[in-house]
Amino acid sequence: MLKLFCFVCAGTAVLGLAGCGPEEETVERKLGFEEFVPLYNRYIADWLAEMSAGTEKEIAEVERQLAEATDENRVKLEGLHADLLRDREKWAFRKSLGGYMKIGTPDEVPDDLVWKNGMEQPEIGDPNAKKGGVFRRYVPSFPPTIRPFGDNSNNSFRGDLYDYIELPLVTLHPETMELIPGLAKEWAVSKDKRTVYFRLDPEARYSDGVPVKAMDYLVGVYVRVSDHVVNPYAKQYFRESLAQFATYGDGMLSVSLPEVQIYRESIAGSMTPSPPHFYKDYGPDYSERYQWKFPPTTGAYEVLPGDIVKGVSITQTRVKDWWAKDRKYYRYRYNPDKMVHTVVRDESKAFELFRAGQLDTFLITKPELWYEKSEMEPVYKGYIERATFYTQYPRVPIGQYMNVSKPLLSDRNVRVGIQHSMNWQKVIDVIHRGDYQRLNAFNEGYKWFSDPTIRARKYSVRRAREEFAKAGFVEEGSDGILRREDGTRLSVSLLYAKNPRYDRMFAILREDAKACGFDLRLDGQEQTVSYKTEMQKQHEMTFGAWIIQPPVPRFYQFLHSRNAYDEDGNLKPQTNNTFVWARDDTDALSVKVRTGETREEVAEAAKKLQRIIHDEAIFVPGYAVDFVRVGSWRWVRWPDSEFTKFCPPVVYDPHEMFVFWIDDEKKRETQAARRTGKAFPEVNVMIDDYRLTGDEEPEPEDAAEAAVSAEDFEEEE
Repeated sequence: MLKLFCFVCAGTAVLGLAGCGPEEETVERKLGFEEFVPLYNRYIADWLAEMSAGTEKEIAEVERQLAEATDENRVKLEGLHADLLRDREKWAFRKSLGGYMKIGTPDEVPDDLVWKNGMEQPEIGDPNAKKGGVFRRYVPSFPPTIRPFGDNSNNSFRGDLYDYIELPLVTLHPETMELIPGLAKEWAVSKDKRTVYFRLDPEARYSDGVPVKAMDYLVGVYVRVSDHVVNPYAKQYFRESLAQFATYGDGMLSVSLPEVQIYRESIAGSMTPSPPHFYKDYGPDYSERYQWKFPPTTGAYEVLPGDIVKGVSITQTRVKDWWAKDRKYYRYRYNPDKMVHTVVRDESKAFELFRAGQLDTFLITKPELWYEKSEMEPVYKGYIERATFYTQYPRVPIGQYMNVSKPLLSDRNVRVGIQHSMNWQKVIDVIHRGDYQRLNAFNEGYKWFSDPTIRARKYSVRRAREEFAKAGFVEEGSDGILRREDGTRLSVSLLYAKNPRYDRMFAILREDAKACGFDLRLDGQEQTVSYKTEMQKQHEMTFGAWIIQPPVPRFYQFLHSRNAYDEDGNLKPQTNNTFVWARDDTDALSVKVRTGETREEVAEAAKKLQRIIHDEAIFVPGYAVDFVRVGSWRWVRWPDSEFTKFCPPVVYDPHEMFVFWIDDEKKRETQAARRTGKAFPEVNVMIDDYRLTGDEEPEPEDAAEAAVSAEDFEEEE
């Protein structure tokens, strides 16, 4: 196993001082970037040589097996051979690039590039937005650090500090899903479609006024991958998913990918710069030294030293003279002068603060918040306005994940029977008041990459028992649970993070499963225990949800055999393949989704994978929510412009787009009305301008397929 050697970047200089006092020692810290580059380039070169040699050995072995293969094994070996040849080509390409970090010159940039700027997309936000005011929200816990990377940095507050604030080189428009500029003014793709070139906006500045330079992106790689930082995922990502970072003077850089990929510009352009002057003291004590230091940002908000009250609150302040304040796509966003995030560990207490006017907005999507708690005087008197906003965000795959390595769940008939024995519609009707919808498939709702003809199997006692009978469960015990002739009970444990709402949900599922002869054993655990058990692949079935960012669904991490078993055939822990699924055809298709060059190619593979997940019944779809409900005190305003209605639609939480603003005049008016008892009209609006109705979804290819689908999904009377 290769290990990256990282030098100690804290240099010491001993100076002899004249005079009668003792000698003094001063320690001079330096960034150490220049010394790091050749070391890291050598590390990557050695790693590529090792991977290439391993691939050649595997190719030779597979070709030997192919020469002797029977027809039964040939298809599998041919697929493996094709994958290995692709790996060979990938290693060869990467070695041809030279060093992973390259410092080039402007004359090395190809002169036949076609440059784009993304300025043809619609605006974001509302021209009527006002700058100023203070926006107040709550967070359920105080972050363990405000560092952007390193141990404990991937906490729930990270998005508010960095991910939604800092500008990448390019990003995707949150409605059209087309490229728009960030820190890059223009971009272009090489002829081989593996390298993306970026021209930096010459006005781009950090919050302390220092210009952004191309070299800052190489520094960003350095501070994230050196041995001074605990950052295993980032180290793997930079090594395996990105082939080269190169600069061509201060204003231009390029990022190369190992293979041609769809949305290559977005992948290559997702990197953010790291200011060298801020990391001048970077070294082995990085975690402690930078624990509560907020780096100069390219985004609209910074955290000033006095705005961290540990355990209590963190305040973000809008950057004075932010360089992008007048840029298209950003000028009507990031409006409040300050955003105060107060720690409130209990949601009920947080809601009471919102009710009292001490928090400005609150997500009230949960039925109990919408139907019960928000039926209150501030709403009736128009002080708090309620909105239901329909989004186009892909449906979060909320449901039950089956571990097919477990004996009972290795049988497809059992899995299909379990799907028919889960009465999710009843859960939706009782627990979620009928407001939510039944989720139909894993990775549902991706504009081009989901199959809208797939429908979840409905609850049916008859169909469930038919499937269980195919698996040998034909005898019913005195407790009503089916058994095999050898006495094996039809019983599977469901692991979940325990909370009262989930307890009620699964009590319903368990009771109705009994009518199907199935014993759903409930194993509610504290969240960290539940997660650890799942990551160790010790569960039988687990309830969960993975937020998978658009525009492309992810299958590799959930289905590829490399994330199920190691080289010795042992279960592989700490991966997202909680199905423990391993099959050659899904391996090939998941690679195709990850490396496909065209939208059509990726869509074909993604839809096949989605169909396989359905046909093999390894995932029980739960429920989906295609809207977000927001309560806002009337001084918080949301867009109602020709190009943005409330919020851009491809968003999980409308706050992430920062299109709202504070109207201080309305705030004074509302506070005066509360003192005198004056009421305003009650406001309860629905914004469905972006709602997907299903009209745009294709029908099954022929009537026969539709007839089969209708029969298969027949609900028990």
